[in-house]
Amino acid sequence: MREFDERSITQAVIGRLSECDDPRFKRIMTSLVTHLHDFVREARPTEAEWLAAIQFLTDAGKTCTDKRQEFILLSDTLGVSMLVITLNHPADQGSVESTVLGPFYWEGAPDLPLGSNLAEGVKGEPTFYSGRVLGVDGRPLENALLDIWSGNGEGNYDMQVPGETGMKARGRIRTDAEGRYWFRSIKPTFYPVPTDGPVGRMLLKMGRHPYRPGHIHMIVSASEHVPVTTHLFVAGSQYLESDTVFGMKESLVAQFHRYPPGVGPNGERMDTPFYTVNYDFRLRPEARYAAAAPASGA
Repeated sequence: MREFDERSITQAVIGRLSECDDPRFKRIMTSLVTHLHDFVREARPTEAEWLAAIQFLTDAGKTCTDKRQEFILLSDTLGVSMLVITLNHPADQGSVESTVLGPFYWEGAPDLPLGSNLAEGVKGEPTFYSGRVLGVDGRPLENALLDIWSGNGEGNYDMQVPGETGMKARGRIRTDAEGRYWFRSIKPTFYPVPTDGPVGRMLLKMGRHPYRPGHIHMIVSASEHVPVTTHLFVAGSQYLESDTVFGMKESLVAQFHRYPPGVGPNGERMDTPFYTVNYDFRLRPEARYAAAAPASGA
C-alpha cells in the first residue's frame, strides 16, 4: 500500500478523478480538493478543531427546515453568495444589479392584481411602491413578473412569527402594457439574521453584528430577458455600510418619501403617515436575443 505525506496526498486525491466523465464536475472537484488541502496545511487545525468544524456543519444541516435554510445563511454571511452573484450576474448595459436571495424566500406566493396591498394585516408603516420594468434599451416590458417579499415593520418575516402559518408581505404582480407596476406594502426596517443557530454562534465568535439594513426583496423577470434577484434598500437605514451578508449596493438604495395622513397615490384615504418610493428595473436580454436587440436609445 502506498503511503502519502502532507503534499503527495493532494495529488493522490485528484488522481482518483481520472475516470470522471463530467469535465465541469472534475474541474470543480479538483479545485475544491486543491484549496481545501491548502487551507488545512495553512491553518493546521488540531483534530479537535476539525471535529468541531464537522459538528458545526452537522448542526447547520439539522437547523434547516422547509422554512429556514441555514446553509444559505452561512454562504451569505461569509460573503460567498455575493461573490457567486458578482461573477455570474454582472450589471452591464445599465441593467439592475443582483443581490442575495436570502434564507426567507418562499416559493408559491399568490398572484395579485396591480395595486394590491401585499401587507394586509402586517405591522409596519404603509408604503406605496411604483415604477417600471424596462429593457436596457428603455423599452417597457409588458407582463414582466415581480415576485416580492419582505419582513414586517419589526423586521420579522412571516415564517419567523410564532403561530403564523400563512404567507404575509408576499405576492407576485405583473406589469401593464407600459411596463408599469405599483403595489402597497410596508417600509422595511433593519433586522438581525437568525442568531439562534450555528451561524449566529459563528458571527458572535467572529465579533460581528448580525444586522441587515432595511430592504424589500424582488425577483424581476420578463420573457426573453435575464431574470434578476434583487432588493430595494431604504436610504438612511442603519447598517447600510455594514450589511452582515455584504449584499448592499448603492444602485439599489431608494428614497422613501414620507407624507402626512391624507389621500394616497391610489386615491385611498390614509389615516396614518405613509411613504412612497419609485424605482425602475432594467433587464438585459438573454444571450440568444441580445444580438437581435436594437442599440440603446432606439
